Amino acid sequence: MCRLLGKEVIMDFTENTNPPQPPSGFIPSGQGPMPPLPVVQVIRPEKKGTGWKIFGGILFALSVLANIGMFFLLVGLVVFFAAGHEGGLIEQVVREGPRTARIALVSVNGIIDEQQARDVYEQLKAARKDKYVKGVIVRVNSPGGTISGSDQIYNEILKFRDKENKPVVAFMQGVAASGGYYTSVACEKIIAEPTTITGSIGVITGYLVLEQLLENKLGIQPVIVKAGEKKDWPSSFKAPTDEQLQYLRERLIDPAYNRFVQIVADGRKMLTTEDVNRLADGSIYWADKALEEKLIDQIGYLDDAIEQVKSMADIQKAQVVEYRKPFSFADILGAQAKSKLSFDQKTLYELTTPQVLYLWSAIE
Repeated sequence: MCRLLGKEVIMDFTENTNPPQPPSGFIPSGQGPMPPLPVVQVIRPEKKGTGWKIFGGILFALSVLANIGMFFLLVGLVVFFAAGHEGGLIEQVVREGPRTARIALVSVNGIIDEQQARDVYEQLKAARKDKYVKGVIVRVNSPGGTISGSDQIYNEILKFRDKENKPVVAFMQGVAASGGYYTSVACEKIIAEPTTITGSIGVITGYLVLEQLLENKLGIQPVIVKAGEKKDWPSSFKAPTDEQLQYLRERLIDPAYNRFVQIVADGRKMLTTEDVNRLADGSIYWADKALEEKLIDQIGYLDDAIEQVKSMADIQKAQVVEYRKPFSFADILGAQAKSKLSFDQKTLYELTTPQVLYLWSAIE
């Protein structure tokens, strides 16, 4: 008998109790009776179900993912509590020093908008609540942005200076132009890296005119119903007239421009209003030219700004800290969902309504 077990075949030859019989009376010549023939029996293995294997694999994969998630969550918690936190922000040490004498590093980074203004407010709030903070460095790397956001940051810096009576120094990196410069003049001193681009004192606005696209290309005729002659000035559905452009300049551009000039004149005591008007043609300046024009006080790096604050605060050593938003679980895994481009009412409004900006842009 043969048994098939996996890849192993076991042959079992047993004597058949009922061997085949030759015809009656037949005996081969010179031989005795015929030997019994072996019987081979193949036993097929039973197939085991694959469902449990699949289920087990899924459980194993889920277990691995859960362990990875727990690991990153633990890392985030360690970073959060090790760095310390204040008002929803984590505190990170930039330069070592005594904890009882600290300098807070507040960041203005990227395009300035309402969210940026709220972030600066939270950072200054954390610095205000820390009794060991002796001064603040506002690190600016921004081409500017909205008028409202720039002015809010400017106002928060002035409030901090007035209420806390602590030195505040602006430190420029990369680009600190237009709204980025607007926020910087709220500080007592301005230090810029040698490669910083600054200036761009001025205002810009723009909007889309869709008349050719809608009427000539798509055959769409917009219908506007209004009460008040200037209610739709300027309109994205019709090319502006000279009268409308003049109206836009008088009501939007000039007031924003005049405030910018006055803000710079107030912040830079060594410059008169006439000096600022001469510089406020939208020009940008390399750091050395900005120093020559008295738009900044010094060319240097972060350590120079730290030394400036220490001198103004009359301290010998200081620990420099900055405040950041804590990592979220989604941030660590890189799973933050990006919003899809949608053409809704808000998008249409933003595209067709003039946006008055303190913004430097090299692309037109």
